[in-house]
Amino acid sequence: MRRLLLTTALAALVAACGGAEGQAETPAASSRSPVETKAANAPDQKPAVAGQTRAPAAASNVAYQVQTIAEGLNKPWGLAFLPDGRLLITERPTGQLRILGTDGKLSEPVAGLPAVDGRGQGGLLGLAVDPKFAQTGLIYWSYSEPQADGTNNTATARGKLTDGKVENVQVIFHQAPSLASTLHYGGRLVFARDGTLFITTGERSILPGRVQAQQLDGTLGKVVRINTDGSVPKDNPFVGKAGVKPEIWSYGHRNIQAAAIDPKTGKLWEVEHGARGGDELNQPQKGKNYGWPTITYGIEYSGKPIGEGITAKAGLEQPVYYWDPVIGPSGMAFYGASLFPAWKDSVFVGSLAQKHLARLVLKNGKVVGEERLLTDQNERIRDVIVGPDGALYVATDNEKGRVLKITPKG
Repeated sequence: MRRLLLTTALAALVAACGGAEGQAETPAASSRSPVETKAANAPDQKPAVAGQTRAPAAASNVAYQVQTIAEGLNKPWGLAFLPDGRLLITERPTGQLRILGTDGKLSEPVAGLPAVDGRGQGGLLGLAVDPKFAQTGLIYWSYSEPQADGTNNTATARGKLTDGKVENVQVIFHQAPSLASTLHYGGRLVFARDGTLFITTGERSILPGRVQAQQLDGTLGKVVRINTDGSVPKDNPFVGKAGVKPEIWSYGHRNIQAAAIDPKTGKLWEVEHGARGGDELNQPQKGKNYGWPTITYGIEYSGKPIGEGITAKAGLEQPVYYWDPVIGPSGMAFYGASLFPAWKDSVFVGSLAQKHLARLVLKNGKVVGEERLLTDQNERIRDVIVGPDGALYVATDNEKGRVLKITPKG
């Protein structure tokens, strides 16, 4: 009886640390069951290696609280902190950039940004702040660039931020070719340690774009690497090769809406959308081919196979990890701060489709655990970043979107 009472008391204590008011779910630490329990869209497809999908549930038992620090935003897409603690926020369909002050006040839209094509998935997308912002005052943004003939493409621009406007705007990257599509723009911007800029793109979804993910004469379905002025780094993998875009870093991608640098290794990681199944976590390496649409762990929305319906082929890279069913990944951050010791070295990825914040536990470059947070918020998570204070900041994707701040409870 005494043992039963102790067990009951411990269970009650664990339950008190999770669930309500934005606290983390806390399954039993000994559980080895996968966090994903829904049926796969492609049940006959098998992972190439053990642990490539459906990682065991990871219970960090962290009690956290969620605070709304900005609301009424129109589908916020990208977040980035300025060195003085102000927060930049993009509103996708309107093409507006807002600044959340350290006093909690939201600015009027920043003036001077170029027009965007806000249809479908287009608009103002990802953000990056120049690592030398104190000297340059430069910010960078990705957006859907409208063309006079009705087509559009992903583009990246930079400008000097001053007094509620950007000046001396330069477009430093134009995706080519432009297509008549409102889908799959990619749009994340990440600075590498050496000061070069990674740009993620999509293959625009439609068939003429999809096939170009495997072609090197265009920048659809690619990770691009450029210098901050738009020039091409001399050590890019395809520099000097005839008929190949020299800004390409890696290819064979579908739609990359999450990317981040691992602070320990300096390597780029990305997460890209699959179709029905096949969301992928990759560590894109120089000059390598990540397979789309030749190989994928997913199926068409119609239920038919994608291409030959294969998941592996010689010369094509396997994802580090994949999800089936999809989570709808957008936004990514490595956690290296001290505010949440239990989350140290975790990777956070926003989920649009399943409305949670995924925490991935990496070990030796592999996913060994997955935890799902913010499930009680019931909102599409579009972006996640780590603030200078060590808190997590999350953007929710809807017409009255919010920016949430996640800190330890109590």
